[in-house]
Amino acid sequence: MAGRIHRLTPLSVERQKKPGRYSDGNGLYLYVAPRGSKSWLFMWSRVIETPTADTGENSIKSGKKSKRYEMGLGGFPGLSLAAARKKAQECQELLADGVNPIDERKRNVVKSFGDVADEYIERTKAQWTNDKHEYQWRQSVENYCKPIRGLSVRDIGTEAVLSVLTPIWADKRETATRVRSRIERIIDYSIAKGWRVDANPARWRGHLKNILPGEARQETRHLASMHYDHVPDFVSQLQVREELAARALELTILTAARSGEILKARWDEFDLDNALWVVPAERMKLRRQHRVPLSDRAVELLKGLLETLTSDFVFPGNKRGKPLSNMAMSMLLRRMGEEEITAHGFRSSFRDWAGDCTSFPREIAEAALAHKIGDSTEQAYRRSDALEKRRKLMQAWSDYCLGRKAGKVVQLHG
Repeated sequence: MAGRIHRLTPLSVERQKKPGRYSDGNGLYLYVAPRGSKSWLFMWSRVIETPTADTGENSIKSGKKSKRYEMGLGGFPGLSLAAARKKAQECQELLADGVNPIDERKRNVVKSFGDVADEYIERTKAQWTNDKHEYQWRQSVENYCKPIRGLSVRDIGTEAVLSVLTPIWADKRETATRVRSRIERIIDYSIAKGWRVDANPARWRGHLKNILPGEARQETRHLASMHYDHVPDFVSQLQVREELAARALELTILTAARSGEILKARWDEFDLDNALWVVPAERMKLRRQHRVPLSDRAVELLKGLLETLTSDFVFPGNKRGKPLSNMAMSMLLRRMGEEEITAHGFRSSFRDWAGDCTSFPREIAEAALAHKIGDSTEQAYRRSDALEKRRKLMQAWSDYCLGRKAGKVVQLHG
C-alpha cells in the first residue's frame, strides 16, 4: 500500500507542464489543464446495484456496475500538495463511513442570501418574457432585503424575514406581498440545492399567515389604455413623427402585439411577401410560436424600415447589437402628452374595438392577442390558429386605425 501513495513530490508538481491527470495515490490527482493551470481532484468509484433485463420468467435480477465520481479540491499553488493530501484523506474517511464527499460538501457550503438570490435570478431570467421582471426582482433583493442579504441562507429564521417585511407591511402591502413571495422562492431554491435543510421561514400558509395581517388581495390590474374612438387620431399623429420609437409603437398598435415582442423582433422572423410575422416561442408569454398576419400598412411600414437596414433587429437601439430600449415607447407617449397611456394598453383598445364594433367571433380576437383559449380539452381539438380569419380581422383593425372605417360595424364574410 505504501508504494501506491505519495507518488508526487512538491518539485514534480511544480515542474509538471504536460496536460493530463497525475495520481498521487489515495484517490488524489493533480490535474494540468491544456493552458497550464493546475488543480487537485479527488476521484473514487463505487459499485451500485442495477436492474438487468427480464429473464423470461417475469423476474428482474440485479446486476452490479461501477460508477466513477470526481470532485475538485482546489487549485495549485493555492492548495499545496500536503494540504491536498489532507483533504483527500478526509474524503476517504467519509467514504469509509458511507458518506458521499460531494453530498457532504453541499451540506457544509455557506451561501449568503444575497448570493443565492443572484444565482436564482440568473438561472430563472431566461424564463421571463419581460425584461422588467429581472429589474423588479433585483430591486426587491437589493432595496428591501438588505437586512438579510449578507446572512447565511441556512441560518435565516422567521425573525430575519420579519425584519424585512414588518417595516413595509402596513403601508406598502402589495409590495411587501411580492417581496415575501420572492424571499420564499429564493429560500426554496437554496433548499433544493442542499444549502439549507430547515423549513422555509418565508412560507405564508401555516406560518407567516399566523403572524402578519392578511396578504394583499391580488386584484387584476389593467394597464392604462386609450379608448378605441381616439386611436385613429393618435395614429395619425404618430405617423408624422420621425422617431424610431414612433414606428415601433405604430407596429405595436397595428399587430396588437406585446411591446417586448415588437422591440426584440428580428428581420428573419418576417416574410413580407406573404405578409407574415412568426414570433418564436421563447419570446411569447405562453411559450408557443405565434403567427401574426400583417396588414397592408404594417407591411408598408416594415418595407420602409428595411430601406435603412442597420441591424438584425427591426428596431435597433443605440448600443450595437441591442434592440431599442423598452422605455422608448413610454417616453414617446410622455412627449405626446399621453402620460397615462401604456403601449401594452393598446391591446385592450384593440380587444374592446373587436368586441364592440365587429362581428368577429371572440375566439378570433383572443387568438390575435395570443391568449389561451378554453380549457385543455378545447385546446386539444383547436389545432388551427385561424390565420386567414385573423388576417381579415387585423386588416379591418388597420383600416380603422387609419381612419378608413365606413361604418360602426365591420362585418365578417367567409
